[in-house]
Amino acid sequence: MKQKVNMKEFDIIIVGGGHAGIEAAISAARMGCSVGIVTMDKIAFGRMSCNPAIGGSAKGHLVHEIDALGGMMGIIADRSGIQFRTLNKSKGPAVWAGRSQNDRKIYSEVATEVVTESENIEVIEDSIIEAIEEGKKIVGARTASGIEIKCKALIVCSGTFLNGLMHTGLNATKGGRFGENPSTGLTESLINMGFESGRLKTGTPPRLHKESINWDILEEQPGDIPPLPFSRRTPKNQFPYQRQLSCYITYTDKKVHGILEKGFDRSPMYTGLISGIGPRYCPSIEDKVKRFNDKERHQLFLEPEGLDSELIYLNGFATSLPEEIQLEALINIKGLEEVKMVRPGYAVEYDYFPPYQVDLTLETKLVQGLYFAGQVNGTSGYEEAAGQGIIAGINATLKIQKREEFVLKRSEAYIGVLIDDLVGKSTNEPYRMFTSRAEHRLVLRQDNADRRLMKFGVDFGLVSEEMYNELQRREALITKTKEFLNTAKVTPQEINPYLASIETSPIDNSETIEKILKRPEVSLKELLENIRNGNNDIREILKESLVIEQAEIEIKYSGYIQRQTDLIEKMNRLEDMLIPLNFNYSNLKSISAEGREKLSKVKPRSIAQASRISGVTPSDISVLLVYLKS
Repeated sequence: MKQKVNMKEFDIIIVGGGHAGIEAAISAARMGCSVGIVTMDKIAFGRMSCNPAIGGSAKGHLVHEIDALGGMMGIIADRSGIQFRTLNKSKGPAVWAGRSQNDRKIYSEVATEVVTESENIEVIEDSIIEAIEEGKKIVGARTASGIEIKCKALIVCSGTFLNGLMHTGLNATKGGRFGENPSTGLTESLINMGFESGRLKTGTPPRLHKESINWDILEEQPGDIPPLPFSRRTPKNQFPYQRQLSCYITYTDKKVHGILEKGFDRSPMYTGLISGIGPRYCPSIEDKVKRFNDKERHQLFLEPEGLDSELIYLNGFATSLPEEIQLEALINIKGLEEVKMVRPGYAVEYDYFPPYQVDLTLETKLVQGLYFAGQVNGTSGYEEAAGQGIIAGINATLKIQKREEFVLKRSEAYIGVLIDDLVGKSTNEPYRMFTSRAEHRLVLRQDNADRRLMKFGVDFGLVSEEMYNELQRREALITKTKEFLNTAKVTPQEINPYLASIETSPIDNSETIEKILKRPEVSLKELLENIRNGNNDIREILKESLVIEQAEIEIKYSGYIQRQTDLIEKMNRLEDMLIPLNFNYSNLKSISAEGREKLSKVKPRSIAQASRISGVTPSDISVLLVYLKS
């Protein structure tokens, strides 16, 4: 990366070097924009504030989608991963989810390398304290050191740093992350422009010294063998890059819960010191004890922070209770009887901007050229942030280049579900992605993310033609494979020994491979391996594990997939019924007062989006349809 001396003008300025900022900067730069990324620490890109892990339930889907669009999170996770597991394998493919435990130090090093070695990016070690607009259009930003930088677009990816305040017990310290200062001034600047802000909180558990833990009595949780990478661009012959480690499991009990309760009178959550709302679906340990007081125990995961790190992350034990209460509770947990707490857990409270204020492109509705991405929109999680970052980076670039905007539908991607939920429903608590949020989840699987989204990545120049040509070759082979399985037949003599080995009923007459494959216990790979007729088609298919996987899923779940496809087509008709952005909802006297208020606030683009807004009733939609048709 070439440093540009005294550079004070960029196409795009990125505020923050976290997961959203990385994706926004890389996508914009590779699409041809000049990018200035402003961060308070130029070697802290992608620094993992909480658990050094990527993916998990639904979040793994987001990582695969980011990768299919040409983003970097999957590649960085693959290069730094020290354990890889596919979650929910005992369930259907819609909820299979990749997860990696990562070396915190290596992840940040790789992320920093990716950013600093990219063309068109300049790293500025500073803090943005003011956004500058003229006529409701962004023209620049001002830093804490007094530098004014001109730009055509500003993407705010500030994470938990806006007026960040960290809490442990009754002690509060200013900061957005342990040992790092908060970002001040920008919130006030945006409020002065007319934006509404709020406060949220998130928490992190204590860090433990690995040599003080009795590993022998804990339940081991190894990774998958072989491990599977997130990115289609990760070379198979180099993966995994790092030595693989196990995680371990332990549990709290009623005695531990009683110890934790002793600190409730000094908990910042319960004494009013924290005004921000915490994540409902990833609660602190004290919140679990209080809300689920009928539960005898809670599961905890001991996860390494790195290959050479002495720190262990106690997943499931996020807390802001007093330090001495944390330690007393820890030493009463199995395996932690002599544990050394290197750093206590803490909660961090920060500013965000309720996301009804952004459009589906993540551009704010109030100021052109201003984009919000990540926790500033009220989300929690690295993956949710990165998904927003790449969309903001792409759309800011498309607008500057006067090209058509990019919006993913709910039926196209989890990223589309995420942004549609944020804009249409907003949030007053940290938003976390779940598979249950996606009504079309059987067609939005992580295994087919490239088939759904890589075409967009190619169009934007973020995915190579070579990668896309390989996808198209594989797509053609999937189609050919499904046609072959639909017509090729096997005899009882050929297949009954295999069927007997998996304890399923034999066939009496020749049947198509497709029909046999629809039995839940039958594996396509095993089925083909047991058909010994020297068929060239079978030999070709067996060489392609991805083809086998896709063909098997689509055949086994064909009925469910078709029903979802039909529903998507029906919903897309409503998505195509557009509402003018300047539509005056006060003219609709026949709709409910709440519906009129919510529609005016969100300014939906389509009838489908309007129908998903909380507080807008079916009768409100009927009135709106009649009015638009007339």
